[in-house]
Amino acid sequence: MPYKVRSESLVLKILRILNKRMKFTGDDQRYYQNQEKGFQGEVQFDKLTEKLQRECHILNDLQLENNKSSFQLDSSLIFQGTYSLFEVKNFEGEYVYDGEYFKTISGRDIQNPLDQLKRSRLLLSNVLQSLGSKLTVEAYVIFINPQFTLYKTPPDLPFILPTQLNRFMSKIDQKPSRLNNSHKVLADKLISMHQTVPPIIQLPAYDYDQVRKGMTCCKCDSFSVTIVGKKLICDKCGCAELVTVAIMRNVEEFKLLFPEKKITTNIIHEWCEVVDSRKRISRVLGKNLKITGLGQWAFYQ
Repeated sequence: MPYKVRSESLVLKILRILNKRMKFTGDDQRYYQNQEKGFQGEVQFDKLTEKLQRECHILNDLQLENNKSSFQLDSSLIFQGTYSLFEVKNFEGEYVYDGEYFKTISGRDIQNPLDQLKRSRLLLSNVLQSLGSKLTVEAYVIFINPQFTLYKTPPDLPFILPTQLNRFMSKIDQKPSRLNNSHKVLADKLISMHQTVPPIIQLPAYDYDQVRKGMTCCKCDSFSVTIVGKKLICDKCGCAELVTVAIMRNVEEFKLLFPEKKITTNIIHEWCEVVDSRKRISRVLGKNLKITGLGQWAFYQ
């Protein structure tokens, strides 16, 4: 069981909403797909770390800061004497490493994961030192996708290729490790330092008038939904959801996209679109959120 579980990043949550409510440019679509694929790779690696039998604290997806420099740790394992950090890459296809550059087989340069790993290791070491921890930091790049091939890989690099992964995890699981309260204190402190909102958020440009309004199916994201009594029925896949639950789900989407806008009956009625009664919207908001103000100035928090 992870000590800190993984959840979708704020960026990925917003991109998923935008993907169904607006048309992305080619670059934006690729950016979204890369975010989605990266998350899937991290979840895949989580399944391996959760099988470990040795005593360790598993910390997934830490966003930390050191000296005003923000950095992300995809996955971390705190053992008795070591802190193992992992940069997880879900690359697919054939790549070449020439000692300085990381390239696709066609010759396109991409960011070298080793540079990213070195930076994360340095900043993490500084953080651990500031917390009084004497754990030795080990750092690896995990290539999780079985369809990934890397040519010209020097054997001394901290790259774990798909064919090496099972053997590597078995080796990790043989580490002698007995945890005590100091390890728990360290894990708790790192979690308390985690930044839920990263300092820099890269998103496509959008505004309220631009995005599509309407309720979507909770299963297939289709806008072809109909309200029948107390349920929202998807005309495409047949999924049924309580209208009250569907309204609040769409309110949460609205809040993620437009955190600066006030939640009012009128704007949520317009946002949900298929709910014909403003009173129904008002009733659901009143039961689930706190109302502030009166009359036309009332809004919900």
